[in-house]
Amino acid sequence: MLEIAELSVCYGRVEAVRGVSMTVTPGRVTLVLGANGAGKTTTLRSVAGLHPPAGGRVVLEGQEIQTRPVHKVAQAGLVLVPEGRRVFGSLSVEENLQLGAFTAPKSEVAGGLERVYSMFPILRERRNGPAGLLSGGEQQMLAFGRAFISKPKYMLLDEPSMGLAPTMVETVLSSVRVFADEGIGVLMVEQNAEAGLEVADDVVAMTRGEVSFSGSVDTARDNSAVLLAFLGEGALTEHS
Repeated sequence: MLEIAELSVCYGRVEAVRGVSMTVTPGRVTLVLGANGAGKTTTLRSVAGLHPPAGGRVVLEGQEIQTRPVHKVAQAGLVLVPEGRRVFGSLSVEENLQLGAFTAPKSEVAGGLERVYSMFPILRERRNGPAGLLSGGEQQMLAFGRAFISKPKYMLLDEPSMGLAPTMVETVLSSVRVFADEGIGVLMVEQNAEAGLEVADDVVAMTRGEVSFSGSVDTARDNSAVLLAFLGEGALTEHS
């Protein structure tokens, strides 16, 4: 289990995240919803080791990791797929994937590549071409594959559908469900709430740096705290 307990994150004197707690279970997708500035991305970056927390704990399968550098967090089995894909455009598709396999034994890299190509056949077709020529959806598949090839126990996904054509959103988010079915715990920030709810098991809503709701997808759909977190304060009067 991945446990985030009373996490606080500051930028200078500004407390961006205050006392955030949530858990991520292997084989389940936890969706984080919230308006812009709610602290969602900051939470993911802190859990991944990119921004040291001001307080609280991040516990990965019984081991506290909140003070570890990002590469040690990745070696422990937790990887972040950042917003905007961040692929290396001048490198080939396969070279990008090989970079993701840096924590895996060399003997397992070929098998890992085959697993990724089976999941995303278009990447096999483009394996020798530069990643920068891929479409937005294909680059997101590559970013997913680069994380998946490292055999993570948990994946943190930040806005995976952002900027994608509507026809690509379903394709990309359906792979999130595949990751969970492989036994990976997924913590996903996603602005496309309806699409995210289709693949999620659990929901956390954040408002102004704090958790305002935590529960199952079924209980989240009509919860006023979720509506407030995602749509803003005007949503409650509009839907009352």
